[in-house]
Amino acid sequence: MTHGVNGYVDVGDGKLYYEVAGDGEPLVLSHAGFVDSRMWDDQWDAFAQHYRVIRFDMRGCGKSDRAEAPIVRRDDLYHLLKHLGIERATLLGCSLSGEIILDIALEHPELVTALVVVSAVPSGFELQGEPPRYLMEMMAAIGQGDLTRASELQNRIWIDGPFRESDQVDPHIQARAAEMNRIALANGTLLNVDLSPLKPLNPPAVQRLTAVQASTLIIVGELDHPEVLRAADVMTATIPGSRKEIMPNCAHLLNMEQPATFNQIVLDFLHNRT
Repeated sequence: MTHGVNGYVDVGDGKLYYEVAGDGEPLVLSHAGFVDSRMWDDQWDAFAQHYRVIRFDMRGCGKSDRAEAPIVRRDDLYHLLKHLGIERATLLGCSLSGEIILDIALEHPELVTALVVVSAVPSGFELQGEPPRYLMEMMAAIGQGDLTRASELQNRIWIDGPFRESDQVDPHIQARAAEMNRIALANGTLLNVDLSPLKPLNPPAVQRLTAVQASTLIIVGELDHPEVLRAADVMTATIPGSRKEIMPNCAHLLNMEQPATFNQIVLDFLHNRT
């Protein structure tokens, strides 16, 4: 594992933990909301060979402070960039963070060189059909304080996805995700912070995707929830010059399932973008 520097940045009423490695153009890795920055372990060395790579734990996750009430997550990322003296960066975000980096690209276009949006839907995207399998059961487990069961169900929703059972997924990946998601569950991050985010982008990104100026790559897993794939189609059709990659045989955290393929897709995009 590449060794760099790490530290904390004050974001007002809490602190974010971050790590930096490598040299070159800044590349920021922002994790899915139910895990933490360790989801990028298999990207860290590969990307740090070419870029100045930054990853961080969102509040309520990993080593960062918990949040007791809704916050503006895009402002936390903005403060981190300013703290590190980064004027422009490529932003790579997965799931909730994919939504966040799209919002930042619309709110602060001057900060964004390129976007890699992974397993995400834009803010304001209206989900259709049935909710993900196990979602209501997971919410009930959280309400009952059964965090072990909630962690298991969260893995079933996002790691396994809607088209596989747990025995069809690498148990090492499930264990890594569970280690991370237990922290966010224990901190009450979903209920306290992300169900009702503070100051959502207005109008939301889904209504202004044609205004995205940065080169954009959208990556989605073939076995993810159908609404995530539909959102990828909407973004690809609407964001100027964007393109989409569908990774086969993986679900929501596709970078953990097929790291070599994911890394090559991202590096090819960044090396060849106009």
